[in-house]
Amino acid sequence: MEVEWLTYLIHIIVPIIIVIAAALAVVFKDLIAAAIAVAAMSLLLSLEFYILQAPDVAIAEAGVGACLTTAILIIAIRATKREEEA
Repeated sequence: MEVEWLTYLIHIIVPIIIVIAAALAVVFKDLIAAAIAVAAMSLLLSLEFYILQAPDVAIAEAGVGACLTTAILIIAIRATKREEEA
């Protein structure tokens, strides 16, 4: 009985934190901070997939979404210059 309530609580809390991380990614002015918020959202999404008993999807989301996409975003952001610096 105790495990069921904990599972229900996790199923409520994790999606709420995913939405908060997505909103923070939109609100942040600093692009690196927004990319890190997207990575956190993707990592939480992979946790939710794992909780929903889809470990193969969770591994793919963690590898591609959280790691590779974040690395590409950060490399692209660092390769650009601000308008004030140009």
